Amino acid sequence: MTTTGRREDTKPARKLPWILELYRSDVAKKWIMAISGVILLGYIAAHMMGNMKIYFGPEEINHYGEALRELGGDLVPKTHLLWIMRIGLTAAFAIHIHAAYSLTRKNLQARGRVRYDVPREYLAANYASRTMRWSGVIVLFFVLFHLADLTWGTTNPDFIRGDVYNNMIASFERVPVAILYIVANLALGLHILHGVWSLFQSIGANNRVYNKWRRYLAWGFTAVIVVGNLSFPIAIQLGIIS
Repeated sequence: MTTTGRREDTKPARKLPWILELYRSDVAKKWIMAISGVILLGYIAAHMMGNMKIYFGPEEINHYGEALRELGGDLVPKTHLLWIMRIGLTAAFAIHIHAAYSLTRKNLQARGRVRYDVPREYLAANYASRTMRWSGVIVLFFVLFHLADLTWGTTNPDFIRGDVYNNMIASFERVPVAILYIVANLALGLHILHGVWSLFQSIGANNRVYNKWRRYLAWGFTAVIVVGNLSFPIAIQLGIIS
């Protein structure tokens, strides 16, 4: 009771579902970023390797595209498993972005309250994270354009549904589009490089003994993805694929 004789409102705050309560912690966000990052890295690698079939001719890569639509064979309707995969990837992408945004905002707020006595070390420590933010934004817009260009065909005037070979050539023959893909994949490479390197640190698996191998893994995986993806617009611009 208060001094005025009125009872205070002591209603407990409404709790969120346990999964959302868990997600509010920084540790959970780092784990979710790592897990969703692994899912996205796996997709990027598989996507790049599938597109390599363009070097074997139109029949090979068009058959690959049709095989994706027919995943599950006669057990499920056509494209259903493909759409389930797309929805899962979209969810992983959205969660990855939200967790990254949330952690970045919290880090920036914390830095505003902390004075750094060694500016040189401060700048070195934050270069990678700033690169991640900008490269992440570039990759996000690139993904939207990539979908419009080679999945929906809205930005590709010569798009033919189901003809992957024709669509890739029709897209990358345009010099501005080829340059866009090259720049975007370089940004993707920066994002992957730091992402693979920091992946183990995010889940607490950080040991000086293994840091050398983490570096090799980060650089090796990034090189394979970037070189593979850049080869498509460059090969088409040079007339190697036509």
